[in-house]
Amino acid sequence: MSGSLPDQPSRFSRRHFIVGAGAAAAGLALYSGEIARHEIDLVPRTIAISNLPSAFNGFRIAQVSDIHLDEFTEPFFLERIVHHVNNLAPDMVLLTGDFVTHGSLTFLNGQHAAEHCGEILSTITCPLRYAVLGNHDVAVNAPLVIGALTRNGIPVLVDAHVPIERNGSRFWLCGVNDPGTTNPQLQVAVPPAPDGPVILMAHEPDYADTVLQHPRGHLVDLMLSGHTHGGQIRLPFLGALVLPPMGKRYVEGHFQLGNMQLYVNRGIGAVGIPFRFNCPPEITLITLQTA
Repeated sequence: MSGSLPDQPSRFSRRHFIVGAGAAAAGLALYSGEIARHEIDLVPRTIAISNLPSAFNGFRIAQVSDIHLDEFTEPFFLERIVHHVNNLAPDMVLLTGDFVTHGSLTFLNGQHAAEHCGEILSTITCPLRYAVLGNHDVAVNAPLVIGALTRNGIPVLVDAHVPIERNGSRFWLCGVNDPGTTNPQLQVAVPPAPDGPVILMAHEPDYADTVLQHPRGHLVDLMLSGHTHGGQIRLPFLGALVLPPMGKRYVEGHFQLGNMQLYVNRGIGAVGIPFRFNCPPEITLITLQTA
């Protein structure tokens, strides 16, 4: 009897540890999957552009990226995102790709997720709203996604540019086809002699290095990207656990690359697993300022 007593606390301690560890893991999964994944981080960012006309000083752009509707991004959450964007009353809304998810079971029903995403985004009240494609959009069906967005009043820039005009001044909004799955034509997307600043939308941020080396790259003042989800799961001191191709160099936030600036939005959705940790969904509110 006396020889067995010292073992009992040890068994209880191991049992308590296992139960405690299991509870902690379950709690972390619940937090990452239900709470952190639905937090919304509004990130204000002032970006100075040297040749910005005074008419656009204070011009505000809301950027939303990587929606990935239906697999892990519920429609109610996208509706909440749109509600926040509308409350900001921006001058323009830019959507930088991945509206759907390649490999998602929702695509057993073909165009359901793309159409539903377009319908929700059509409730954005800002009349100036544009999009570019992401790698998942192209992998699923680029014409399908383009159609779903354009039918709902959201033009998609595929190697194209449009002038944004105010009080006789303008800047050029440009968008390239997805750099990760296609061969973008930057020489088509960016006008040869723009009479104002150039803002470029490109889904993958590491494409910035290609832009910098391109003959028209020096014309680009600001590039807006998504794709990385900011890593989606970021551990203290270690950072992002997994990063996608063409999203390993510029992970999140603002970068000054010579004369060009780059901003990488963390996106609002999730891919692979329905978790976010230390990396909340982001709505960026960019205010342009004359340098």
